Order: sequence, then C-alpha cells, then structure tokens
Amino acid sequence: QVQLVESGGGLVQAGDSLRLSCVASGRTFRIWSSSWSMGWFRQAPGKERELVARIGTVTEVVDSVKGRFTISRDNARDTVNLQMNSLKPEDTATYYCAADVYYEGTWNAHYWGQGTQVTVSS
Repeated sequence: QVQLVESGGGLVQAGDSLRLSCVASGRTFRIWSSSWSMGWFRQAPGKERELVARIGTVTEVVDSVKGRFTISRDNARDTVNLQMNSLKPEDTATYYCAADVYYEGTWNAHYWGQGTQVTVSS
C-alpha cells in the first residue's frame, strides 16, 4: 500500500519559481522505498506523459528542464521535492509524483499521486 500526495502547484508567470512536494506513506512504502527510485512526471494536454526527474541510485532531470529543475528527497520525512525555477509556458502540465520508477521501453512507475496542476502564463 502506497499513498502519494502532491502539493505546491499553481498559476505563475514565466520566470517564476514553484516547489512541488510529495509526501509518501503506506506499509508497502515503508518496507520497500529504500530500494526504489522516486520521480516526477508531467502530462500536458494532448501530449504523452513524460518523466521530468528521478532520484534513487541515479539522480537526473530531463534535458528540457536541466539547469532549472532540481529533484531532492528527504528520507526522514518520506518526501520528494521538485524545485522549479525559471518556469516557462511550456512547463504547463499536470505534475505527478511517482514511486518505484522503472524503465521498460519508456519510463513508468508502479505508484502514482493524484497530480497537481502547474500553469505558467507568458
């Protein structure tokens, strides 16, 4: 059992910053999370869901947000954060926290949060 609850989305202007947080809980999470990669995905209207950043044995962000977004993890608080700076209108999407991120032809995850909307106006 894994629950992921995101917060921190909103409407901002281009160039602004937002910090997304994801709090994880649940028995399965407590048992297995130390071996999992956590991540943030996003999905814009009419587009495929895409991995934005992941953290585990490897920490990385995708090229489109490199230098602007930073992912961090606080294991003591079971929290994963996504600091987003210099936001652009193309960053507008619903952002999803994910646990047990894996690659199988495409990036995916076994557990998902409900999503938080990020809208960046020009």
